[in-house]
Amino acid sequence: MGMFDSGFGMGFNMFSIMSFIFPFIFVFVFAMIIFTVIKGIKQWSYNNKQPVLDVNAKFITKRTQVNRNAHQDNNHVHHHSSTTYYATFEVDSGDRMEFIVSGNEYGQLAEGDFGKLTFQGTRYLGFERWQ
Repeated sequence: MGMFDSGFGMGFNMFSIMSFIFPFIFVFVFAMIIFTVIKGIKQWSYNNKQPVLDVNAKFITKRTQVNRNAHQDNNHVHHHSSTTYYATFEVDSGDRMEFIVSGNEYGQLAEGDFGKLTFQGTRYLGFERWQ
């Protein structure tokens, strides 16, 4: 029998390799989930410690990021997509800041608008246009 013969003899055995690799894959995926949760909690905590700021700003641009997922269930493929909306503002000092905004806010923003930007850390709280 050769090295890659199938069956129960000596040779290449996919099940023994998977039983060796699977724990590492499981630990890696679990560690990534824990890392993501901890990172989110740290960002939330950081934002909560920051003061709420109101600054004069100009709305510069907006963009979207669409994530698409598909999974199969009982021979049916289900598609799901989610959109994240981003808005970039420029403050009086010339610094630019990008925030995640709601779809409603995204639709109401027009490039070149001036107004009062309210934020806390990396958390967008609002933009009030000047009349």
